[in-house]
Amino acid sequence: MEIKKTITSIFIVPTLSISKEKLVDNGYINGYIKDKRREVQYESCIYLLFKPENLDKFKDFLDGEYERTKSIIDDYDYEDGYVVVVYMLNSRLEEDFKLIKQGKYSQTSKKFQEIFPKIVKLKRNGLLKDEISLQFRIFNKTEDLRQFWEDKLAVEFDEDMEVWGGFLEEDEILNLDKLKEHV
Repeated sequence: MEIKKTITSIFIVPTLSISKEKLVDNGYINGYIKDKRREVQYESCIYLLFKPENLDKFKDFLDGEYERTKSIIDDYDYEDGYVVVVYMLNSRLEEDFKLIKQGKYSQTSKKFQEIFPKIVKLKRNGLLKDEISLQFRIFNKTEDLRQFWEDKLAVEFDEDMEVWGGFLEEDEILNLDKLKEHV
């Protein structure tokens, strides 16, 4: 079963500058703002959940991340091969993160939006195709995305409405027990 990507995963994880390939190769599952099982929660951090297939390869990835960035403040293991890596967020993007959490995607700064590529390569029917990225569509409220939601929800959107769902905190908290029920 495919796990639905969190808003944290879509809009905040990319600000860490970890390549999508490295994430995928190392069993990345999702990004979260908190971990339900932990007593102490880190402030201004996100929790990346992995389930690596190859622990040696994952250790190399993690060692490389510790060398690449000073943003990692913790990593810990859970049962069944799950690993959490905690990254401190870039404080210069704090206002943008607040807007993301308010669901005001199109109001984020140009500096923030430029972190995300306009064009991404997606595999469709086994072929790689250039597509406009989801984030670009959301930031710019593209007509196709607006139309998609209008059709799906049978609601007409006005100019002020965002074209992506809001940030629901309970969906952004790592709940490994709940997650394991669905895997």
